[in-house]
Amino acid sequence: MLKKVIKTTSLAAMLAATFATTAFAAMPENATTVSVPGQTIQLEQKWDKIFPESNKVDHRKVTFKNRYGFTLAGDLYAPKNAEGKMAAIAVSGPFGAVKEQSSGLYAQTLAERGFVTLAFDPSFTGESSGTPRNTASPDINTEDFSAAVDYLGSLDMVDRDKIGILGICGWGGFALNDAIQDTRVKAVATSTMYNMTRVMANGYEIKMDPKGKYDHVAPMNADARYQMKEQLNNNRWESSKNDYATLAPANNLDPEKDITPETPKFIAEYAQFYRTKRGYHPRSINSNPNGSWTNTMPLSFINMPIMEYAKEMRTPALIVAGEKAHSRYFSEDAYKAIGSKDKELYIVPGANHTDLYDNTQKIPFDKFEQFFKAHLK
Repeated sequence: MLKKVIKTTSLAAMLAATFATTAFAAMPENATTVSVPGQTIQLEQKWDKIFPESNKVDHRKVTFKNRYGFTLAGDLYAPKNAEGKMAAIAVSGPFGAVKEQSSGLYAQTLAERGFVTLAFDPSFTGESSGTPRNTASPDINTEDFSAAVDYLGSLDMVDRDKIGILGICGWGGFALNDAIQDTRVKAVATSTMYNMTRVMANGYEIKMDPKGKYDHVAPMNADARYQMKEQLNNNRWESSKNDYATLAPANNLDPEKDITPETPKFIAEYAQFYRTKRGYHPRSINSNPNGSWTNTMPLSFINMPIMEYAKEMRTPALIVAGEKAHSRYFSEDAYKAIGSKDKELYIVPGANHTDLYDNTQKIPFDKFEQFFKAHLK
């Protein structure tokens, strides 16, 4: 009898190991380098993320190309011991962040809940290719999401008819923009979203309040916008001599030196995430104390609004925002604008904008899981 038990137990262990190996082997090899003409990026192999590594998922560094020829770097996550074709989600954001920050946290957590997920660095940032560094484009960054869908759909473990996307902060707007144009996206979610073309053209349409009372104000008028464009275009003279790589000053204040009682509350909250141990990452534009985006980057955003055909979007959509977020108006207006018959605006009680970057007690992962499982089936 004992021999039979040992034999049965050994067989079970062998089968479990076989299934684990099969699932693990289905993942691509670990990528180590992004190499394109004129640019080589060594991909970090150690765990350097702002959140702990999960023992419930398998993880790989991967690379893929977008339609413009840029090579993007991503972190691919899959549930351990998963079998068969699975639903998948591409995740990116916030604007100026890297995959080792919020998007990776979302991707790893959703992988724990049964999805293949891909958190990726946008073109020109993080470990992805593109020069000059630290620039952005509403067109190229929308394309980055479609390229992520291309990549996920190429994997043997993914059912290409069950792919969704999730955008955080400024990448929420790009996710919606992509879902309008890419009919392969079966579900789209946003978290604490910005419409980056709107905010760069209009400025913040809220009071810059140190106590967090974000009443609406009028957007920037044409004269103020013209003056801003004059300054940005005048930057081009010197920037062009530097291959347009000249950086604007740091995005975020030094939280130990620069925050005063008059600092708008959301500005302080950004600094307390990106410039402290809580959210700092050396590859993040928003964490850099010495510079941020290129000083001509906003030009294309001012002149090229995303979501122009939002009313034509048919993709199921979940739009999540914090109750106390300064950015809440972006989510509310996007919800009204999109034409999807299946759409939901979910407001997280008590949450501010950056709470939905990393606060696992406030990020509504149950809500995201339910939404994607309902629509990626």
